[in-house]
Amino acid sequence: MAGGTFQKAIEIVTKATEEDKAENFEEALRLYQHGVEYFLHAMKYEAHGDKSKESIREKCVQYLERAEKLKNYIKKGHKKKPMPASGSGNKTTNGKDSDKESDDEDDGQAKKLKGQLNSAIVMEKPNVKWDDVAGLDSAKESLKEAVILPTKFPHLFTGKRTPWRGILLYGPPGTGKSYLAKAVATEADNSTFLSVASSDLVSKWLGESERLVKQLFTLARDQKPAIIFIDEVDSLCASRSDNESESARRIKTEFLVQMQGVGVDNDKVLVLGATNLPWILDSAIRRRFEKRIYIPLPELSARAKMFELHIGKSGHRLNADDFKELARKTEGYSGADIGIVCRDALMQPVRKVQQATHFKRVRGQAIGDPNTLVDDLLTPCSPGDPNAVPMSWMDVPGNKLLEPLVDMGDMCRSLATTRPTVNSDDLKKYEKFTEDFGQEG
Repeated sequence: MAGGTFQKAIEIVTKATEEDKAENFEEALRLYQHGVEYFLHAMKYEAHGDKSKESIREKCVQYLERAEKLKNYIKKGHKKKPMPASGSGNKTTNGKDSDKESDDEDDGQAKKLKGQLNSAIVMEKPNVKWDDVAGLDSAKESLKEAVILPTKFPHLFTGKRTPWRGILLYGPPGTGKSYLAKAVATEADNSTFLSVASSDLVSKWLGESERLVKQLFTLARDQKPAIIFIDEVDSLCASRSDNESESARRIKTEFLVQMQGVGVDNDKVLVLGATNLPWILDSAIRRRFEKRIYIPLPELSARAKMFELHIGKSGHRLNADDFKELARKTEGYSGADIGIVCRDALMQPVRKVQQATHFKRVRGQAIGDPNTLVDDLLTPCSPGDPNAVPMSWMDVPGNKLLEPLVDMGDMCRSLATTRPTVNSDDLKKYEKFTEDFGQEG
């Protein structure tokens, strides 16, 4: 283990120790952190055998602990000098001072992690109702069982009848898994909703990632009833393998313990996960998610509802039959695909304005005042229109333009240029996973 990176790491931490003893604490902190990075690199590429790696890991822990003490000292404005780096003054005769300092450090670490999590967690309430989610009736019922009913009728969930503690939403991208979680956050008035990304729970510092996971669950238990929503949970909890890093293994272990471990009380805490790749989840993590709900591509009636929701109150000439026809034309499209079709179609009137060579005067609602009708508005028209006046959009005053309404032709043009993002091979994987482990949503 005499590689160049390892030797460089030793040189850096030796210098850090010297600066530490000379009470140049800011420089010592920088060097300790820099040295640990070199040690981790050496452990990955130069260490041979478990003993070598374990030796480096122990050194890293020691240097990181010292760096954390120096960091706290610097943050507090040099009010209390840290214990000597040599360790000779770490204990008093009765050990009380060192115990008190250790407790203070633990509290400081917890506050730091809590602050780090609070900056990453989205706790505000979205404004998505159950009715805003088209279809997915089975999934909505399962979520109501886990979230709404236990808080409204707690007497129903006593004895052996307990609400679900873990629910996994899985399916192709764009089918509404995260949107469904937003509906849960909106409808669960009495519950604290903690939404966190997998990346927010991963830290480059040794041991900090698993402490972040533990702190997340502690935060939820302090504010229960609570819902922890982890999007793309597969990136955090993929199957364990021989070639994965020690850090990834520790995160998964901590996650398993916190979800359902000995001595862990998760009463009134629901873990809601979403993933596009359920088959790569670790089997132990999969078991912790008691309900695994497949969120499939939308069916015919749901697609018609989605077109209606996405078009909204924008000016259009579409009716219920048009929405049904569009739904028939979009077999195999996800909810996100339909959203893109609608957004593109809503841009068609803008393109007509931009490309028009003739405009005509029409009567319509005044710009900014829908209750007033005026006669001198301008709208794009064909050159053959009897009232056509040659001009471009540059010649039209800003407050005189009447936009064309979106019609079925606009929708079909957008549909022709937008293809579905999920193929049949992907769907077979989801169907196989559902057959083995899941339930229809």
